[in-house]
Amino acid sequence: MASQTQTQPQPQRPQIQPCRYKTGKTLGAGSYSVVKECVHIDTGRYYAAKVINKRLMTGREHMVVRNEIAVLKRVSMGHQNILTLVDYFETMNNLYLVTDLALGGELFDRICRKGSYYESDAADLIRATLSAVAYLHDHGIVHRDLKPENLLFRTPEDNADLLIADFGLSRIMDEEQFHVLTTTCGTPGYMAPEIFKKTGHGKPVDIWAIGVITYFLLCGYTPFDRDSNLEEMQAILVADYSFTPLEYWRGVSLTARDFIKRCLTIDPKARMTAHEALQHPWINPPFDPADPSNFGSGEDLLPTVKKNFNARRTLHKAIDTVRAINKLRESGGLMMDGVMSVDPKPEHVHGNQVFEEKGHDGAMEIDSRSNARGQTEQQIRDQERRIKETVTGLWSKQTTHRR
Repeated sequence: MASQTQTQPQPQRPQIQPCRYKTGKTLGAGSYSVVKECVHIDTGRYYAAKVINKRLMTGREHMVVRNEIAVLKRVSMGHQNILTLVDYFETMNNLYLVTDLALGGELFDRICRKGSYYESDAADLIRATLSAVAYLHDHGIVHRDLKPENLLFRTPEDNADLLIADFGLSRIMDEEQFHVLTTTCGTPGYMAPEIFKKTGHGKPVDIWAIGVITYFLLCGYTPFDRDSNLEEMQAILVADYSFTPLEYWRGVSLTARDFIKRCLTIDPKARMTAHEALQHPWINPPFDPADPSNFGSGEDLLPTVKKNFNARRTLHKAIDTVRAINKLRESGGLMMDGVMSVDPKPEHVHGNQVFEEKGHDGAMEIDSRSNARGQTEQQIRDQERRIKETVTGLWSKQTTHRR
């Protein structure tokens, strides 16, 4: 009997698609991706292309990217304040996410470039953000990483749309496996108490983050900044914050403070929903919203907000330096011929984001955002002086060790 040759099935490969885009300057880069400006060859329209190297991704990072694509597919083109996924395709080595090109920059950078900034401006920004969050929640999505860095402007124009971006930590809540979320993730200073408690969380965590952002937009520092990660977490768990010092809050209305309080409610069931927040008098005032005098004293908040933000940023840089030096010392770094030899430890922090990780004693470890509480100018100067003295002392010890 004649033998029959069996044809073995060939493994399928990702389809290589003709490139429809021409890339330009690099806008940003991460551990496994690069974001480039690109132009569609046929239409001439400009977008942002996130090029992800599949070979550099871990299993968790694969999950984050696939999840981001699923979320963006569900909500793209549905709301003017949500970043739109324009295109998505895959090649043998890379994933490509083509989105809106947000040329207007980050939220707080935009504020700092303004000539003036009032409480009514902050209310407008939060109103736009809340509108997008309500849309996400209506479509079964919780963002879980709302913060000023993830709020971008579409264009440099004054009337440009504010966009919610970065959906890597978002979840589709109406799927069977995601009725309640338990993963500890987010950016520490903006994370709600229930995330730390691991009692299950959902859409209310976004409202808590809105409260933190609002507080930040009105004074230039966040409500739970502390000297250590433990103190920060403890403050969040009991909502330990205040509208102080008075010199920074004197011109802010009681209505704005009430809005923040109702967002920063410990019990997520008692916290406002996105739709309830949109109806709050500070967001939906029963008077002319164009009149700045209806919001607190109507004074220009820009000098105070900018001063506190810059002091906070300077202090964080100094503290990060101290942490880096301490980490080198703890890991046995040795100075030899001008080169630091270190036994590197794996990092589990992505930018300012944090995923759950256990220490040797089983306690949860958080990469905190440190302290710069926008107190009096003298307190800020004293704290900066102490940090600089610490840095100088540590470098002096390293130099002595090298000898």
